[in-house]
Amino acid sequence: MSASTHMADAHPSQQHDDGERLDAAAAILALLADRTRLSLLRRLIEGEADVTTLVESSGAARPSVSQHLAKLRLAGLVATRKDGRHVVYTLRHGHLRRLVTEALNAADHQIGQLPPHD
Repeated sequence: MSASTHMADAHPSQQHDDGERLDAAAAILALLADRTRLSLLRRLIEGEADVTTLVESSGAARPSVSQHLAKLRLAGLVATRKDGRHVVYTLRHGHLRRLVTEALNAADHQIGQLPPHD
């Protein structure tokens, strides 16, 4: 079997060179490293939402939420659809749902291990 045939049968993630995969993963993690974006994604785990709902759930100002959503959309992490005059956001794939959930679970463990305040 030739190398090109082998790569055609490989899982899609194995078809990219390791450097490209690491760069893409680092870019995703960098986007998640922002508290507001993480809050928006946490809300979108529950299901689709419009900007007003996301503003209320995140506590951030509407212009800030809109800017963060634009970054997430451009990165391909969220998708949009029109519902009348509203734009509704949703997560693009289950991998992101699991990643955000695991990050929050790791935070729960870390917070649980902190020593009590004096």
